[in-house]
Amino acid sequence: MMSAIPDAVLDFIDVGEGPSARRIAVRHRAGHGSGHGPGVVWLGGFKSDMQGGKAVALDGWAGEHGRAAVRFDYSGHGESGGEFADGTIGRWLEDSIAVFERFCIGPQILIGSSMGGWMALLLAREIKRRQEKEQEKEQAKASLAGLVLIAPAPDFTEELMWKTFSPEVKKEIETKGFWLRPSEYGDGTPYPITRQLIEEGRNHLVLGGAIDLGCPVRILQGARDPDVPWQHAFALTHRLPADDVVLTLIQDGDHRLSRPQDIARILAAVAEIG
Repeated sequence: MMSAIPDAVLDFIDVGEGPSARRIAVRHRAGHGSGHGPGVVWLGGFKSDMQGGKAVALDGWAGEHGRAAVRFDYSGHGESGGEFADGTIGRWLEDSIAVFERFCIGPQILIGSSMGGWMALLLAREIKRRQEKEQEKEQAKASLAGLVLIAPAPDFTEELMWKTFSPEVKKEIETKGFWLRPSEYGDGTPYPITRQLIEEGRNHLVLGGAIDLGCPVRILQGARDPDVPWQHAFALTHRLPADDVVLTLIQDGDHRLSRPQDIARILAAVAEIG
């Protein structure tokens, strides 16, 4: 008789100093036995949390297959501390790096959804940079096995927000420092798009040149995505090396890609990497 799979452990880590200090909530599970494949790291979307359907399904799959799994909430999201309005791409990247360094050992697959796709690319680039630096001294504790990107939204603060905003919205952001954007998700409460989010995001744009991560990449994109057009995913593939990059276009797929058949595709992409 199979023993029950234990729940992921809830932990908190402190990130940042002074006024920017915040507590980040992390759920993690250890891998069991050898030969079960790389660990998995979930990077969620803008305004989403680690209790969403895809994140929970990935964690359950990892538990069933004896794999290590890590998921967390960015500051200002879910169970983590900090205010959403204080969030920037750089701050959320800092959260991601801290979680990766603290909880990941050995090869890892980064699975990023929407904004998490951008985070995965930025985190992967940082991991690669640190590994090249550490190779001279000692072997890095964790490494990159591959990326699975779901409706990835790199550069969204510029390409999908700022460039699409009306002159009125832009003026409000520039003068007031924020604009309350109507929401079609969650409880429908409008949320702030801050000047700081837009301006700081420009420090992390990736679509302007080649993105060489040195690992396999799988991209799943819905053709009926109203938030991240499929053309955006296509533009990303042109920035990645031609070898071992696969873009799957799901003809009837929306932005969430959280139907059972979508989740099955996501898990298959993770399994295909290793």
